[in-house]
Amino acid sequence: MPDISSAFNRRRWRSPATEPPGARALLMALAALYLTLIIVLPLISVLVEAFRNGWSAYHAALTEKDALAAIRLTLLVAAIAVPLNLVFGVAASWAIAKFEFRGKAFLITLIDLPFSVSPVISGLVYVLLFGAQSALGPWLKSHGIEILFAVPGIVLATVFVTFPFVARELIPLMQEQGTAEEEAAITLGANGWQTFFRVTLPNIKWGLLYGVLLCNARAMGEFGAVSVVSGHIRGLTTTMPLHVEILYNEYNLAAAFAVASLLALLALVTLVVRTVLEIWFAHGLAGGGNGKH
Repeated sequence: MPDISSAFNRRRWRSPATEPPGARALLMALAALYLTLIIVLPLISVLVEAFRNGWSAYHAALTEKDALAAIRLTLLVAAIAVPLNLVFGVAASWAIAKFEFRGKAFLITLIDLPFSVSPVISGLVYVLLFGAQSALGPWLKSHGIEILFAVPGIVLATVFVTFPFVARELIPLMQEQGTAEEEAAITLGANGWQTFFRVTLPNIKWGLLYGVLLCNARAMGEFGAVSVVSGHIRGLTTTMPLHVEILYNEYNLAAAFAVASLLALLALVTLVVRTVLEIWFAHGLAGGGNGKH
């Protein structure tokens, strides 16, 4: 009777996770082709169209009065929305990962809500809530408070569509780390703030930065919700994505692609910073520092 184990040992064992070289090359080629068609070619097209009329036309499109107003508004909205989401994300993540309480699952569901709701629908909700025909509309108007078609409405819509990013980066990270270090710090006499700043924050700083980068990128590029609540008042309530739409609809393609290229550049910068953080974080883990270096 043949020795089955000997026959198995004589065969060349190959890990099921290892693909033949031909299969690996095919998968890599398909992935590269897909990324080229979906990302690289459109990005190159935007840059080519932006500089089609030369540097002077590109510079003029970006320094035009309405374009500068759109850039300033985009940066202002991001500067307000990102810190708000940072504070909320850290607080929500800390509560969810470190404590047990009633309604925890419901809170997690609410955090994920913007991922499942269309941005246009979220903008419409704000119109129904703060519009002239809403219950709050007459009261806001009588007190001279402008929400819709003004900066506050744009900020609210942007905050809504971006608030999951920081929390969703931190919740699994904090859950994986557990509560042992915080409990040890409290046992040694540290108060809540000391525990957070000296124990929790160093452990989550790379995940926090990663979430902030994603939140900032979405805040600057948001279109759907902002389009509903902004009113498209040129030079006043148009962010960069809305300004691109206006220029494109006016067949001012060179200026539209110029502003679009600036948005693309900001996205590329975000991608580079994110990649650097990932490498740095991985290096910290490999060095045994749990990402604290």
